[in-house]
Amino acid sequence: MKKTEIINTLKEMPDEFSADELIERILLLQKIDAGLNQVKEGKVYPEEEAAQKLDRWLR
Repeated sequence: MKKTEIINTLKEMPDEFSADELIERILLLQKIDAGLNQVKEGKVYPEEEAAQKLDRWLR
């Protein structure tokens, strides 16, 4: 995560917000960043394989 992402998030927030709201947004950014890194590293499942895994989990 980069400092600029946090700064941009702060700029997008309303003038008043709770610490919990800010933490939630930062955690969301972190999860998105982690997911994008996984894609770059090829740590993804093809759609068909992902559907099969979900089907097994949801039974």
